[in-house]
Amino acid sequence: MGTLSIVATPIGNLEDITLRALRTLREADAILCEDTRVTSKLLAKYEISKPLIRCDEKMEEKAAKRAIEMLEEGKKLALVSDAGTPGISDPGARLVARIRRFAPDARIEAIPGPSALTAALSVAGLKHGEFVFKGFLPHKKGRQTAMREVLNSKVPVVLYESPHRVEKLLQELGEREVSVGRELTKLHEEFIHGRGVDNFLDLKRRDAVRGEFVVIVHPA
Repeated sequence: MGTLSIVATPIGNLEDITLRALRTLREADAILCEDTRVTSKLLAKYEISKPLIRCDEKMEEKAAKRAIEMLEEGKKLALVSDAGTPGISDPGARLVARIRRFAPDARIEAIPGPSALTAALSVAGLKHGEFVFKGFLPHKKGRQTAMREVLNSKVPVVLYESPHRVEKLLQELGEREVSVGRELTKLHEEFIHGRGVDNFLDLKRRDAVRGEFVVIVHPA
């Protein structure tokens, strides 16, 4: 049986990739990726040319079937998402689960590296030794329940949010103390701290509601 390598890739700065990750990508027979265009840019920077297999949320099960066939042939496969670690609020978890179920003899290895989650926590200065990660909150159904859980948590809660919905999230957090990471590792990276509503007003005033956000909600 072959090997599936779960490879963490840069969350913004393309230099944030490990030597092991680059070697793994070079040795792979094919690379499963969320968006072939995004992965192609990364591979081009490091002069790597490999067959790409689309593995986004819609194609994950189909990609898993093809991956199992290739693993049974003894192939080496790499799985990447558009940014960060696959399976962490990104496609990949279902593919890995299906391979573990239908190709149990295949080797699955982690090639660790960048993650927006750990990057944000590392600069937040939290004293707590524990936290809760909820990724993206539901847009509609179940959102009120999820928000109550966030506000009632006794440990920090880490959330991901898109620029289209971060304003709503910060307004919902109101007076709660939050830390907000925006465009982490990129040119316009910033990390702001304060009440949710104040951060919302600050971003709005500066027309800075752009890029991907990591929001850390501090306990009450």
